[in-house]
This record gives sequence, C-alpha cells and structure tokens, in this order.
Amino acid sequence: MVLTPTVLREYDASTPTETATATFGLGCFWGPDATFGAVDGVVKTRVGYAGGTKDEPSYRCIGDHTEVVQLEYDPEQVAFRELLDIAFAEHSPSHQPEKRQYQHIIFTDSDSQRQTLDKYLDTNGYDPDTIGTRLEPLSAFHVAELYHQKFNLSGKRWITEPLEKAGYDDRAIRESPAAAKLNAHVAGHDITVPFLSEPAGYTPGPQST
Repeated sequence: MVLTPTVLREYDASTPTETATATFGLGCFWGPDATFGAVDGVVKTRVGYAGGTKDEPSYRCIGDHTEVVQLEYDPEQVAFRELLDIAFAEHSPSHQPEKRQYQHIIFTDSDSQRQTLDKYLDTNGYDPDTIGTRLEPLSAFHVAELYHQKFNLSGKRWITEPLEKAGYDDRAIRESPAAAKLNAHVAGHDITVPFLSEPAGYTPGPQST
C-alpha cells in the first residue's frame, strides 16, 4: 500500500480512543519515543519533561525536570506490566545517571499502576528502597518542543510530505498514531506497518540519538 494522505487519515481514524497513559524517564527521550511507538497496542507517543518543580520547563531551561516519553496505550492490547518489561529493558535499574535531565524514572498515575509496579518489582527481585531508578507518582507532564517530537522523521520527505498533504501540522504529527509507527520504523525497529509500502531501495537505518 502506498503512503498517501488518505491512508494516513484512515489509519489514525481507526485507532482506539479509550486509552490509558504511561510515562517513563529513560535517558534521552528520542530513543524511547521510537521504542514504544513500535509496540502493538501503543496508540500515541509524545516526549516532554517531568519529575521536577520548575514551571513551564523547556529544553534550554529544563530546571530540575527529566526528559520523558509519554504514551497512550490500549489496555485491551497491551498491559501496563508489559510496558514495564520494556521500560526496565531500556535502562539499568542499578545505575542512575548523575545528570538529572537523563535520569531513570518510572512514573505512575493511578493506584492501579502503582500496585502493578510494586508487584513487578517484587517479582523481579528489585528492592524499591535501594533500586537506582526513581519511582514516583506523576504530578505533571510538560510536552516538549515540536522539533523534538517524532525526531526520526526529520528529513524523511517520503513520510513528511504525505502527512503535510493530509493537513497535519507539527502538533497533529505529534499526536498521530501513524506518525508514531513510522517514527519507530525508520528508527530501525522491526515492526510491520500495516499501511506502509516503502519506496524502492529503502532500508530502515539505525536510530539517531
């Protein structure tokens, strides 16, 4: 199937609207954005800042916040525990980067998520009192600048042109389920994109960081 504006709009219109949210700090947010975009059941991804106290943080003035990825997922397709499996595989729980911008944080936004996290830690032998990873309730999420969203699509005109022709501005691309899958695909993740037929000679490359 050729990547056309109609295909993109139809895919986005077909995705679930009843979703849950998960937020993780796993170092530079570009990588986790692509990693979770590749997961079946993850509908949308966006990157931003959380875990600090500064009002209206930005990339140039992040304060005490950390780079994070936030995802909307369909609980009927993927469980929070499965997302924890991926999050813990993406970092070393025994190591916490000194630079707060890139620290490891597992956020929870409900009692149910916290109970799932506690059970996950116990099952996997992690002591919540000694683990390096921060375990915190999510108090606020501050969406990052548009130029950080879907970073791997930068320069991929065969993707960005159909999105533009479909009427997607940068904010719409940030929130697009199709863009999340395409961002993961061009980052090199081995996923099947159901609406995509690649141009001749195209090979997904390694992820930019």
